[in-house]
Amino acid sequence: MILIMEDIAYRLPFDRTKLKEIDTLESKEEIVEKCVYNILLCIGADPDRPGLAKTPNRVRRMYEEIYEGMNYTNEEIAEMNNTCFDVDTKDLVVVDNIPAFSTCEHHTATMTNLKISVGYIPNGKVIGLSKIARIADMVCKRLQLQERIGAEIADILQMIVDTDDIIVVIEGEHTCMTMRGIKKPGTVTRTATLRGIFNGDHDLRQEFYSLIQK
Repeated sequence: MILIMEDIAYRLPFDRTKLKEIDTLESKEEIVEKCVYNILLCIGADPDRPGLAKTPNRVRRMYEEIYEGMNYTNEEIAEMNNTCFDVDTKDLVVVDNIPAFSTCEHHTATMTNLKISVGYIPNGKVIGLSKIARIADMVCKRLQLQERIGAEIADILQMIVDTDDIIVVIEGEHTCMTMRGIKKPGTVTRTATLRGIFNGDHDLRQEFYSLIQK
């Protein structure tokens, strides 16, 4: 089998006549695809060549997937994941090493290799464990800051389990500083969101950290 690659021309002159005009009455889907087409044209690509002809549609469908969380408020995410069980315990609950990805709002660059760890002290009920992962996943599917991801997970969990005692620790790599700008591959950002008793109880924080580091 012989693979014939496209003959691709680069550094094409910018042809303004090919820009697609946006009609405000068009659907969001049509507007996004036209915008992607225009961006490709502006960076020197030929949006009409075979390899790129369907790219605007692919990008639009990708956006619908990776930005799904922007369709819901924190309150709605809490309602969607409000599966709890009554308990009579104040023991620390930890779900750690939840894998995720997100998108930095500053450059729309990907946050990769995110690992999210969540802990809380129950106040009469516990949430289904899978729901914590679902909350983290939906919060990450927004234009985000790593610091805000932790805060929003804590806010949503607080709505569901009615406890102030929550900790969210996140580590991850940001392609906005590994593939552009300062270009430092392997750099890891770590953030901690501390609520309630976790703010002042050093021993409890250390217990949480010891559990997630095993």
